[in-house]
Amino acid sequence: MKRSFALLILCFVVCVAPCVLSARPQAAATPAPAAKPAAPVHHTATPAHTGADPALLHPATLKAKAPDVYEVKFVTTKGDIVIQVTRAWAPNGADRFYNLVKHGFFTNVSFYRFVKDFIVQFGLNPDPKITAAWSAANIKDDPLKQSNKLGTLTFAMGGPDTRQTQLFINLADNSGSLDGSGFSPIGQVTSGMDIVQQLYSGYGEISDLGGSGPSQTRIMQGGKAYLDKNFPKLDSIKMATIISPAPAAAPATPAHKPAAAAAKKPAAAAPQQ
Repeated sequence: MKRSFALLILCFVVCVAPCVLSARPQAAATPAPAAKPAAPVHHTATPAHTGADPALLHPATLKAKAPDVYEVKFVTTKGDIVIQVTRAWAPNGADRFYNLVKHGFFTNVSFYRFVKDFIVQFGLNPDPKITAAWSAANIKDDPLKQSNKLGTLTFAMGGPDTRQTQLFINLADNSGSLDGSGFSPIGQVTSGMDIVQQLYSGYGEISDLGGSGPSQTRIMQGGKAYLDKNFPKLDSIKMATIISPAPAAAPATPAHKPAAAAAKKPAAAAPQQ
């Protein structure tokens, strides 16, 4: 079975409440052939996360519009990764990612699925309560405007209008297998792709798809404690922050001041394209 089709079926369970997911963790999952890993899967979860922003328990309130172009830095256990997000590529996805980063959703989130030459996936928050809060916080699909090329960042999904918090970074050109299924990239890794490629990959495909790696359902039930106990070598995001655009430019120089003095004020850096 093609990996993109296997993903869509498995991801379907993500759109249901965690209690339902635990009842049928692999209801429609078919192990993908070794040469064709299943497409990115959508889920949400992990253990109590001390100090989390209380706003994360109320997804409906996190509706800020993202800048046209913004950059996010992941400080990971392997090194720093910088991602540039272009809102015009996928406005709904860009806005969701912006709000998640802004409120600290990705702190201590693990890269729990690494399939060589395919994708690395993350997005299970380290707090079951936060996971539950986002389990029905779906966003509308964005029309495909960019291809799933090497280094692009894309939301996982379980069918039409089911994107929540799960994302993946493409480790190869996956346009042929993912574009046709509607996976819309929101951004591109601009620095640290070498770090992405070095993230721990030794556990193999997730067990939900017949592999020996972590189980998404078990992550939802046991959180990061489950991962730390059973898959301690997984890399994670220690902190995710928005590093651009830069703060607004300083107010214009008063007219009575000499033009020369005004010229010395540095211009605000524009977001990189």
